[in-house]
Amino acid sequence: MTTTLLVYLHGFRSSPNSSKAVMTKEAVRALSSSARTYEWYCPQLLASPKESMAMVMNHIDQSSADRVVIIGSSLGGFYTNYLAEKYQCKGVALNPAVYAARELEPHVGMMTAYDSDEPFDFKAEYIDELRALQVNTISDAKRYFLIAAKGDELLDWKEMVAFYSGAKQLVLEGSDHGITDYADHLSAVIDFIKQ
Repeated sequence: MTTTLLVYLHGFRSSPNSSKAVMTKEAVRALSSSARTYEWYCPQLLASPKESMAMVMNHIDQSSADRVVIIGSSLGGFYTNYLAEKYQCKGVALNPAVYAARELEPHVGMMTAYDSDEPFDFKAEYIDELRALQVNTISDAKRYFLIAAKGDELLDWKEMVAFYSGAKQLVLEGSDHGITDYADHLSAVIDFIKQ
C-alpha cells in the first residue's frame, strides 16, 4: 500500500474552507482504495510566510507517506513552488502568485480574512520573508501542473505561463482569480495527482 500526503495551501486572506480546498478534499477522499491511501493536510496558514512554511514542513517531515503532492492557490501557489523544489515532489499551482513579494507589498497593514472578520497584521517584514522563499526557476517542469485563468483580475496569467514553461498547463480562456469554474477542471488535477 502506498500513501500520498496531499498538502493544500490556500491563498492570501483565504482559509481551508475555500471552495477549491473543499472540492479538492472531497475528490481526494474518494481516491483512497485498498492499494493507495491519501492523507489530506490543509492548514490555516499564518500571516508570517516563514512561520507558515515552518508549520507545513514540520507536518511533511513527520509524515510517513511514500510521496507528497502540493497544491496551492494564489499565494499558496507561490508556497507550492518553494515546497515542491525543497521536497522534489509534484506541485499543482492554481493562479499562482509567482512573485508574491512584489504582489503583496501594496497590502502591508491591517487586513481581514475573506470568511471572517478576524483582523490580522500583514507586516512589512513578511515581504522579506516572501523574498527569502522565492523560487526563480523550477528545476523539473514535469513535476508541475499550472492552471492559469486569462480572466484573473489580480495576477498576470502570461507571467504564470512563462514561469512554468515546459510544465503541464491548462490555460482557461475566461474564469477569474478564484477559478469559479474549478469544478470543471478538478478531474485534471486529480489525474495529475494520481500519476
